Formats: sequence, structure tokens, C-alpha cells
Amino acid sequence: MCEHASHHIPSPYHELGLAPRHRYSHAAWDPGARELALRLSQALDAPLVASRVSRLVYDCNRPPEAASAMPERSEIIEVPGNRRLTSAQRQARIESVYLPFCASVSRVIETRTEQHHPTALVTVHSFTPDYHGRRRAVEIGVLHDADSRLADAMLAQAPRLAHRKIERNSPYGPEDGVTHSLKLHGIGHGLPNVMLEIRNDLLATPEDIHTLADELLQLLEPALVALGLTRPGPKGSPHA
Repeated sequence: MCEHASHHIPSPYHELGLAPRHRYSHAAWDPGARELALRLSQALDAPLVASRVSRLVYDCNRPPEAASAMPERSEIIEVPGNRRLTSAQRQARIESVYLPFCASVSRVIETRTEQHHPTALVTVHSFTPDYHGRRRAVEIGVLHDADSRLADAMLAQAPRLAHRKIERNSPYGPEDGVTHSLKLHGIGHGLPNVMLEIRNDLLATPEDIHTLADELLQLLEPALVALGLTRPGPKGSPHA
């Protein structure tokens, strides 16, 4: 999954009143996350569900009742088009963005379950190196909520990437309200699940993204084997 894959703001929302520099900033999407998710999907022979609408229209990693689902402010960026939304306006976004996204994820999970494919849920995100003026040292965040099986198995492989600063539940964690997708689509279906957060300056070029995908696979593929979701060896076909 990639909930923040796009910065697209459909025309009826009149660009949410944002300045151009903000429409394409990390506030509107997760730069590099879609391309990284595609590489992982291809390597693992796994389906990918990605949002096609900016998270400032609706953040598909937030429940409808959360203020941050349609934020009036993101870090230091004001979002004029999200101010004083009526219940009807909020419901329209829920029905046009959030519910179709969730339905797509559910269909993939249901199909794989019916076909007896071992399945894990992996969500891919990126984060800004500087937040409220503070530099973030972490490079790869491995996030989980109550079910830490897949995160634990990945973190056990962290010595493979000794050159990277890898942390659990960083730069965000469950207390920040970022594990909605993990709880709804992962825990809710009894699937091992994990959220991957990559610092976006490490995803600046196609070559960077290729490198990070290969590195993440060094954590993810052995973890899937450890959980019995795929077989070891070069011909194993992990399903995530």
C-alpha cells in the first residue's frame, strides 16, 4: 500500500487555495514513496494499492473522524480549502476518496485469502528530513501498532544495513495516530503488517530509489521467510 502516493488535487477543490510550492511539497504527498512501493511490489510479485489523490484532500491513513484526515494545517502550511468544512463536504470526500481506497485494499486481501496466498500488509511512506526546524537523524523507520511480528522480524535483520540508521516507531509511532491502515487492513484481517518510513532525501533520484528498494528487501524478504510467508532461496516468491 501507498496511501500518500500522489500530490494530485482534483479540479473541484481549486487546489485547496495552496501556493504552487506547497501543492508539490511533502505536505501534499510522500515524495518517492510511490516509486519505491512499485519497486518493492515488482520484486515481491505483490499487488500494490496506491492513492491517486493528495493527502490534503483526504489522508487515507486516517479515519474519517480524525481532524488530520482533512487537515486545516500541515506542519507550517495552512490549507485554506480545508477550513470550516461542512459535514456534507467532509462526507463527500470520505465517499469519493477514502472508501474507494479501502474497498480496493479489501478486495486484494479477500482475493488473496480466497486463493490461499500467504499475505502480509506493507505500507510505504516517506518523511521530510527537517520537521519544525529540527533535523531528523533516522533514515529508515519500521513502524507497527499492537502486532509487531513483521516489524520485529525486519528489525532482526537490521545489522545487514549497518550503514543506515534504522529505528522502531520513528519518526512517528502509534501515539501519533499514523497506524490507522495497519489496524484497519492489517490487524483487522489478522495479517502481519508493517509501515516503512524512508527519509525522502534518500529517494531523490531513480538510482536512490533503486538502492533503497534493494536495501529494504534485505530486511523484508528474510522477515517474510521467518514468518512462514514464503520459502527461502533465490526462487522464493514472497507475498506482501
